[in-house]
Amino acid sequence: MTRLAETISLADFRADVERETRLADYPGAVRIEKGIPIYDARTVTPAIAPEWARVIGDGPGVFVVKAAFADTSAIDAASDVFRAIIADERAAGVAAGDHFAKAGANDRIWNSLQKLCLRAPDVYARYMANPVIDLACRAWLGPGYQIATQVNQVRPGGKAQAPHRDYHLGFMSADQMAEYPDHIHLTGPTLILQGGVAHVDMSPESGTTKLLPHSQRYKPGYIAATQPEFAAYFEENHVQLPLAKGDAIFFSPALFHAGGENKTTDVVRMVNLIQTASAFARHMEEIDRKAMVRAVYPHLAALTQAERAAVIAATADGYPFPTNLDTDPPLGGLAPETQQALVARAVEAGWDQATLDAALETQTNKRRA
Repeated sequence: MTRLAETISLADFRADVERETRLADYPGAVRIEKGIPIYDARTVTPAIAPEWARVIGDGPGVFVVKAAFADTSAIDAASDVFRAIIADERAAGVAAGDHFAKAGANDRIWNSLQKLCLRAPDVYARYMANPVIDLACRAWLGPGYQIATQVNQVRPGGKAQAPHRDYHLGFMSADQMAEYPDHIHLTGPTLILQGGVAHVDMSPESGTTKLLPHSQRYKPGYIAATQPEFAAYFEENHVQLPLAKGDAIFFSPALFHAGGENKTTDVVRMVNLIQTASAFARHMEEIDRKAMVRAVYPHLAALTQAERAAVIAATADGYPFPTNLDTDPPLGGLAPETQQALVARAVEAGWDQATLDAALETQTNKRRA
């Protein structure tokens, strides 16, 4: 159980957040804008990596690289493919729910990385042949990282997201977060880098991401982000930057942030969101947990509740990700049901083996890309 929840204080949060971002501390930046270091892709070299790591970890937690895509024709080509995918998915009735925003004028393409690659591999190759993205991921995560992307398109009238921190802990309820020990709250953000590529010119009025520089420094921040007084402070103090087509933004998953409301009448905001994971967040062995669950299930009912919980924890998959968010979307919550939760529900309801097997198969099929 975390003890950080017992230390939550808006005054302490403000002490972490209300600090100056000085250009002298980030000599590779061309300027500081609203507390955020701005870099020029034309002057970026691999030597900038330690500075970018300091920005994400101990600094404002976010930086922008202007003209990260020097050739924006790759952006345009990818945008055409993404719009076609959106049209196809809308016609097919795909419900692409958003973790932190109500359904409305927003379009999501889950797993846009794979969809772009399979539909237009030539475009994908041009698009991902970007040394700036590679350098940013390596700066925070080192080699062997794994990228996932999701397109977010917000038409005029599209509503804002609620302020939040991101994956992993950020996709849980406060009660679920509190079950994880303090060191997980502190080390979790070191395993993920968030980012995004602007596919059109975007003003703050179009809803560019609302950001609270330095907020990733606050240790109890995952639970704090769920509390109304912190949300109110965020809304009063966040900043937004304009982004030009081809600009890229990178930030800590622990940074308080939220997609903004599109208040324009003529700008369709499109961003390809980047979520990069450390190579270290993996098991050594590939385990067929579904087969294990099927084998042990007949023996669970005879166990005590504590014994059963231990067996389920050792046997079934306890995490809802990665999944296919098209067929297993976060509708009605932040994350789909885990395999562990399904098995516990099956025992509680007294399902027979055939019912469990069918439910496991359905869950597996929903998670496939």
